[in-house]
Amino acid sequence: MPRNKNVFSSLAAWRRGATQRAVHAGWEWVRRTGAVTARRPGRLRFGAIGEGTKLAFPQGTIFGAPWIRLGAHCVVGEQVTLTAGLMPDLDLGPDPILRIGDGVVLGRGSHVIADTTVTIGDDCYFGPYVYVTSTNHSYDDPETPIGKQWPRMEPVEIGPGCWIGTGAVILPGARLGRNVVVAAGAVVRGAVPDHAVVAGAPARVVRTWCAERGWEPPLRTPAPVPIPEGITPEQLLALGELTDLEVARLADVEGNV
Repeated sequence: MPRNKNVFSSLAAWRRGATQRAVHAGWEWVRRTGAVTARRPGRLRFGAIGEGTKLAFPQGTIFGAPWIRLGAHCVVGEQVTLTAGLMPDLDLGPDPILRIGDGVVLGRGSHVIADTTVTIGDDCYFGPYVYVTSTNHSYDDPETPIGKQWPRMEPVEIGPGCWIGTGAVILPGARLGRNVVVAAGAVVRGAVPDHAVVAGAPARVVRTWCAERGWEPPLRTPAPVPIPEGITPEQLLALGELTDLEVARLADVEGNV
């Protein structure tokens, strides 16, 4: 008697779908379980980790944790590398080497390499794949392989409120002021003043803020419409679930009031 191919095909498709759902559910469980928080630090023993801070799983390379201090309510994305010291298992003394303030967001795949002190101020946002390092290779001796020459180290300081774009590189000795914007792919060294925008490799200041004249050169896009006072987080979430047609109808209603 001939087999019904449609029945077997449907059964195979159902099995594939069930297997896929099981894999996704299992991976989601692994991600939740492997995340690091102050209450569930796992194998990591940071010098400090603030309330509400979470390191997503899987983490990148992390060593020198006792000399790393993370503030409260930070978000550290997947595959983010955080290191203190040139290599694991060093005694770096009584003071922290890597300090990360409150409310900092480190995007997926970013690296913060603190062979000497690196400080990241409160409320800094890093895009994915940002690279911050306090160490650079030296090449003084033309006869010795560069990787075997002793590196140069300089502290790095990133002021509060900065936005570091995707793929930016912050080099040893960089000192960023408050509310600095670093464009994607920029390579930053030296001092950057408060309220500046830098871009390029090497990065240069392309826009600054003046209290009397505002941004120079002027911004090319209008300022975003601020959220009205009194709007609750629940209302914002509900608004995000509206369809485009429902939003258009609401706009018509507002326009006719």
